[in-house]
Amino acid sequence: MYSLQKERVSRRKHHWGRLGDLPDRYLPAMPLLKEPVDLVVEGYSSDTEIEHAPAYQEEVRETLGLKDGAPIVLVSHHLSHLYSAFYPSPFEEAAGLVIDAQGSHVRDFTEDVPLPPGTDGDLLEVASFYRCRRGRLECLAKQLWDGDWARPAGLGCFYALLTKMLWPEGEGNEGKVMGLAPFGDPGALGLPGLDVRGHEVHIPDAWLETFRRRDAFVYEPGGEEFRRAANLAAAGQRAFEEALNRVVAWLHAETGLDALAFAGGTALNCSANGRLIRESPFREVFIPPSPHDGGTAVGCALYGLIACLGVDSRFRWTDDFLGPDPDESDIEAAVRALPAGLYAEQPADLVGELATLLDSGRVIGLHQGRSESGPRALGNRSILGDPRSPDMQDYINFEVKGREWFRPLAPLVLAEHAEQIFEVDRPAPFMQYAAAVRPEHRDRLPGITHVDGTARLQTVTRATTPFLHALLSRWHERTGTPVLVNTSLNGPGEPLTETPEHSIQTLAATGMHALAMPPYLIRKREEPPLPGEPA
Repeated sequence: MYSLQKERVSRRKHHWGRLGDLPDRYLPAMPLLKEPVDLVVEGYSSDTEIEHAPAYQEEVRETLGLKDGAPIVLVSHHLSHLYSAFYPSPFEEAAGLVIDAQGSHVRDFTEDVPLPPGTDGDLLEVASFYRCRRGRLECLAKQLWDGDWARPAGLGCFYALLTKMLWPEGEGNEGKVMGLAPFGDPGALGLPGLDVRGHEVHIPDAWLETFRRRDAFVYEPGGEEFRRAANLAAAGQRAFEEALNRVVAWLHAETGLDALAFAGGTALNCSANGRLIRESPFREVFIPPSPHDGGTAVGCALYGLIACLGVDSRFRWTDDFLGPDPDESDIEAAVRALPAGLYAEQPADLVGELATLLDSGRVIGLHQGRSESGPRALGNRSILGDPRSPDMQDYINFEVKGREWFRPLAPLVLAEHAEQIFEVDRPAPFMQYAAAVRPEHRDRLPGITHVDGTARLQTVTRATTPFLHALLSRWHERTGTPVLVNTSLNGPGEPLTETPEHSIQTLAATGMHALAMPPYLIRKREEPPLPGEPA
């Protein structure tokens, strides 16, 4: 399985697809597309691109080597999300849940949905609920919305509006809201919970009036403006979590199943996911590493295999490294063309050298193997640091990432030691949920402990990430700590790096001290100050 988002190639974060992408961006980056193609599956959301479906299909025919009679199939949005979550999950049977801001129009559904006769075809899906077995998916219900932002509905719309209140410009700022919320008082503004009616979530007038106040809660880094923004984030996060738990309880009551597969953009909310795992009646919860729209390409592929071609797919989400296969010659060429100020060496013991550098306080990028398909770095496009350092969070946020001071950093932890450090009872290979850092470790690990005592952890095993496991093991031997700071390998406002050149450019342009690109270690001739040192 391969997956590559446009942003990784164009270097523009949240860069939506358009005509021309297949021949100009994907074909050069993914050589496998030049092989004969049996089937193409396309997915569309609620944007206007579906109006150009015939042009996209013509582009596919002109660009790819379609076999004779190879069909081009459309699949509706929430169904592609569901295929990306349930079929690659470990479950034989599960409830399915998809929640996002807006999916397909009713007229474009490609699944059987129990809707009243005469339902308006212009309505949009905002939440979908399923009973899933391998070989049979049954849609139990959907929440629909008319698309008028003057009367929004559903959890995805709610969180999108909450985010726009705090960060009016740009896309993809929902994670900032989640990180800001623990700094606020959820009761300070007197805002109510959301109106949950069975499987539907509606937004009370008090929230709609708040959303009309435009500039009243725009984030500022300090002072009264920060307090107001944090209080709104806290109120919204609490309302979101409580409403999510209620619709999940409804789905459990409808299905009576023990397992849940959850996807859609809202499934990126790690704080809510942590609470869902702790409090919901489902015993097992699976969230794919790409639950957002970027993961629907995997869903489309699996829909094509299973629903169209009748193939029993064996693909499971054991890791998220679905980017193009690395080419050693590309790494060699990038190292030969290093910009002035950088030099490369090949340590006899690269793992040991990295552990030594990290112990000295240096911040190191790690570029290896196929890139992560989801939005979170899981060890192949990562920035690593010492979680024991009280200066590490500020250094990475300011000198490397160029982002807000309150943004938390995530921990990598050896899977066999996770329960000693965190209040967890299950693996977290994809950073799907936040968990409490055990109280005795919070002061020892300030680099990864958020203000509310939680962290969005990734558990590391030898089977899926052998180099990362070896580095963590050596770090543990050296320091007694089985945890490292992990954040995505990118500069300010950029998506994850994809190519060796991208990662080298990030090293050169930021306050990182070194970049590991096995077998190479790339360093700066003039290093930046270490975290905590004066500039």
